[in-house]
Amino acid sequence: MAVLSWDEIRSRALQFQNEWADETSENAESKTFWNEFFDVFGISRRRVATFEERVKIEGQTKFVDLLWKGKLLIEHKSKGRDLDKAYTQATNYFEGIKDRDLPQYILVSDFEHFRLYDLDDGEIHQFDLSDLYKNVQLFSFIAGYEKHDIKPQDPVNNKAAEMMGKIHDSLQSINYTGDDLDTLLVRLVFCLFADDTGIFNKGLFRDFLEDNTNEDGTDLAPKLQYLFEILDTPIGQRVIDDSIYNEFPYVNGSLFTKRTRTAVFNEEMRNILLECSNLDWGRISPAIFGSMFQSAMDREKRRQLGAHYTSEENIMKVIKPLFIDDLWNEFNRIKDLKRNKIRLLNDFQQKISGLKFFDPACGSGNFLIIAYREIRKLELEVLKYKNYEEYGYEAFQLDISLDFNSIIKCDVNQFYGIEIDSFSAQIAQVALWIIDHQMNIEASLYFGASFARLPLGEHANIVNDNSLDINWVNVLDSRDCDFVLGNPPFIGNSFLDDIQKKEVEKVASVLRTKGHLDYVACWYIKAAQYIYQKKHIKVAFVSTNSIVQGEHAINLWPYLIDEMELDIFFAHQTFKWTNEAKSNAAVYCIIIGFTYTKQVKEKKLFSYPDIQFEPNINNVSVINQYLLEAPIVFIKKRRTPISDAQKMEYGTKPTDGGHLILNAQEKKEIIEKNPLAKKYIRPYVGADDIINGKVRYCLYLKDCPARDLRNMPLVQERVEKVREMRLNSSAPSTNKWADYPTLFKQDAASDSDILIIPRVSSVQRSYVPIAYAEYPTVCSDSSFQIPNATHYLFGILVSKMHMLWLETIGGKLKGDFRYSNTMVYNNFVFPTVSEKEEDEITKAATNILDIRAKYIANGDNLADLYDNIAMPHDLRKAHYKLDLLVEKAYKSSGFENDIDRVARLFSLYEKKIMKNNNI
Repeated sequence: MAVLSWDEIRSRALQFQNEWADETSENAESKTFWNEFFDVFGISRRRVATFEERVKIEGQTKFVDLLWKGKLLIEHKSKGRDLDKAYTQATNYFEGIKDRDLPQYILVSDFEHFRLYDLDDGEIHQFDLSDLYKNVQLFSFIAGYEKHDIKPQDPVNNKAAEMMGKIHDSLQSINYTGDDLDTLLVRLVFCLFADDTGIFNKGLFRDFLEDNTNEDGTDLAPKLQYLFEILDTPIGQRVIDDSIYNEFPYVNGSLFTKRTRTAVFNEEMRNILLECSNLDWGRISPAIFGSMFQSAMDREKRRQLGAHYTSEENIMKVIKPLFIDDLWNEFNRIKDLKRNKIRLLNDFQQKISGLKFFDPACGSGNFLIIAYREIRKLELEVLKYKNYEEYGYEAFQLDISLDFNSIIKCDVNQFYGIEIDSFSAQIAQVALWIIDHQMNIEASLYFGASFARLPLGEHANIVNDNSLDINWVNVLDSRDCDFVLGNPPFIGNSFLDDIQKKEVEKVASVLRTKGHLDYVACWYIKAAQYIYQKKHIKVAFVSTNSIVQGEHAINLWPYLIDEMELDIFFAHQTFKWTNEAKSNAAVYCIIIGFTYTKQVKEKKLFSYPDIQFEPNINNVSVINQYLLEAPIVFIKKRRTPISDAQKMEYGTKPTDGGHLILNAQEKKEIIEKNPLAKKYIRPYVGADDIINGKVRYCLYLKDCPARDLRNMPLVQERVEKVREMRLNSSAPSTNKWADYPTLFKQDAASDSDILIIPRVSSVQRSYVPIAYAEYPTVCSDSSFQIPNATHYLFGILVSKMHMLWLETIGGKLKGDFRYSNTMVYNNFVFPTVSEKEEDEITKAATNILDIRAKYIANGDNLADLYDNIAMPHDLRKAHYKLDLLVEKAYKSSGFENDIDRVARLFSLYEKKIMKNNNI
C-alpha cells in the first residue's frame, strides 16, 4: 500500500481547503466533499466507509451520513449549523450500531468548521477548514500512520486474547487441534494486526470476512485457506482477476507457507472473528500479547488471563544494565563531541544494527521484543540528532526519496531464540514482526513516509527445539553473538519430572559435585560454555533466588567462576517478581549479568531494602556468587563449627508413620488405660510446634523392657503399626528397621535442656524463632538442637548478623529460610569478644527470653511475637539492643548497611579459612 508522505498530505490539504472554501449546502455537495477529504490522505472512501448507513433506533430507520465501522462516524451539516447538536445526533446513532462496529472517533463539520472527538481518550479537537493543513496529523488514523501509546495493560490485549481463546476452544471441540490449530491462530493474529496498521489496505481483512463469506460461516475456512495461499504468492505469480484476494500484498516470511488441514467455522465463530476485527489491533502490545494469547488457549489459565507473562518493568531490569545503558551513554558521549559527530553517529548506527541478541528460552518472545523496541528507539534518536546536526531542524527533513532500508538499519533479524513449545515459537516470530511494524510506524511519523517491510524476510530466527538438547552455536554462532538474555524456566529440583531430571544430569555432568540443582542451572552452564571462546558476549538471566543459595552456591558457581572464568558485572538481589496483572503469586527472583572475567571494571549491584519496591543502586568493585559486594569464597559444608562453638545436631527422625507421635488427647487416653505408659511419654517438639505453640508428645521406648511393653496394649498396637509401616516401605534402609519398631530410626534425644532451631522459617519474619526446651523434650527432625546452649550462644543466633548470614548462605524452601547446620551454623564466624562484651550480650539475650516468657504466659506464641507487624515494641527494642551489641563485637564503628555487615562476615570467613589452611 502506497501511503502518502506528510508533506504531500499537507499539500493536498491546502488544495482541498481552497477548493471548498465557499461551499455551504450539505445536500448538494457533502458526499463529494468527504470523498475528496479521504483522498487528501490517499485513501479511497469506498474502500473503508459507507454513506447513508442504515440504523434502527426505537423501531425507526435512520441514516448515518458516513460510517467507517469500528473507526469513524461523520455527521455533516450545512454551513452555520450547530455542531453540538450534530454531535448529539451522532451519538444517538450508537443505539442502532452493533458493538463491534462502534467508532473510535466522531467527526462533525459544517464545511467551514471541523470538530474531532476521540472517544477513547476523551479529547476534542476543533479547527476551521482554513487550518486543515495545520491539523492533518489528527487524522493519522486515516492516512495509515496511526500511532498509539502502546500500553501492556490496555484492555484491548485482554479482549483480543479472550476472543481468540473462544475461537481456539470452538475449533478444538471439533478435533481441529495441534500444530494446525496453532498455525491458524497465529495467521489470524497477523491478519488482524495487518488490517489496522497499514500492512494491508485499511479494513481489507475485515471486508474480506464480512462481504465475501457466508453469514453462517460455512465457507469461511476454505476461503481463509485460499487467502493464506495468496499471501504466500508473489503478485506476479498469482492468477489475474479482480477479486478481493489480489488486493492483499505478498507477505512471505514463511508465515503462510506451511500447508495445514482446512478447519470448519460456524456462524458464531465467524461473528467472533468479525468482533475481533473491530478491535484496534494497532494498540496490541506484542511484549505481553504472546503470553496472554497462550494463557487464553488454556481453559485452566483463562480465569487468570494476563497473569502469566513477564512485565515490561522486569524485562527492563535485565536489558538496561545488560546493554541499553551502555549504548545510550555512548550515544550521549558522541553528542557531546565537538568534531566528527556525523561520521561517529553513522558508525554508531552501523554498530547497533550489527548487534546480535539471543534468548535460549524465549517463550513467546517477550525479552526479544522489548530489546528490539529499545534498539529501534535508540536508532530513531540517533537519526533525529544526526538530522538536526546536518540541517538544523528535527522533523520531516530527511530525503524521503531514499530507500527506507538505507535509513533504518536495525531489523528483527538481529534477534534469535530457542523455544521448545511450537505455538510459543510461532507467536514469538509473529510478535517480532508486529513490534517491527509498530516501530516502523513511529519512524514513519517522523520521516513523513510510510514503511512496511513487505515481503517479510525469510530468516527464521526463532528455533522450535529443546534448548538443553541442541548446540546453541547451530542457532547463532557465538562468534556473531553479543548478548544472551532471558528468563529460563523456574522449576525447583523437587518438581522436575523424569525427563527434566535426565536433562539436568546430562548438562550438569561437567560439575565436580552435582547436588540438587534447579532446572535453570542448566542455562547458566550452557551459557558459560557458549561464551567461553568468545569472551566479549554478555549474559543476563532472571532466576529464582535459589540459584545463588544453598547447594547452587557450592556446586554451580565454582564451575562458572573458577573453571569458566565468569565474572558477575551486575545483579539484582532478591525482589518480588511481578506482572502487569498484579498476580498474587509471590515469586522471589534475582537477576544476574555475567561475562568473561575482567571485561567490566565497574559493576552495579541493585539491592532492595523492600523487595516489593525500587532498588538502591551501588557501584561496586566485586559481586560474589551470593550477589554481595564481598570476597568470592566458596563456602562448603562442614561437619564441625569453624568457630569455637558448641556442636549443633540434627533432631530425631522417628520414621514411624506417625504412630509413635501423640497429641494431648491421645496421650491422655493411653495413660488412662495404661498408666505405666506415662514414664515412656516425652514432650515432642518440631519447628511448627515451637513457632506456633503446639503441644505434641512421643512414645520414647528406647529403654522400655519387653514386660512393660506387653503390659501396655495401646502402646503395643502402635508399635506393631510402626513395624508394618517399615516393612511396607519402598526404602530398603527403612525395611531393616522393622526389626526395631520401638526405636526411632534416627535417635538424637538429649539428656539435657536443648536450644531448638527450626530448619524452615518464614522470610516474613526478621528473626528466626529460636527457643529453649526443657529436658526430657525430644526435638524432631524438622529442627536442629544444641544441648546445654548458653544464653550468649542464643544471643548470637538470634542476632541480625546471624540472620543475614542465614539469608545469604542458607538457601530457601518455597520462599522460606532453610537453616542448615553444616552450611549456615558451622561456617558462621563468631565474633571475638572480651569478657565484658560476652556478658553484655548474655544479659541482652536473657532479657529477650524474659520478655518472650511474659507474653507466652498470656497465651501468645512465637509466631505472634515475631510477626513483623504485630511484634511487641518492648521485644523489638530488646532485639535492637542485642543487634547493636553483636555488631559492635564485629566492628566497633558499626556498619552502614546490610551489605556491609555480610561483607564483614565473608571477610572474616576468608581469613579464618586462610588461617586454618596455614596460608
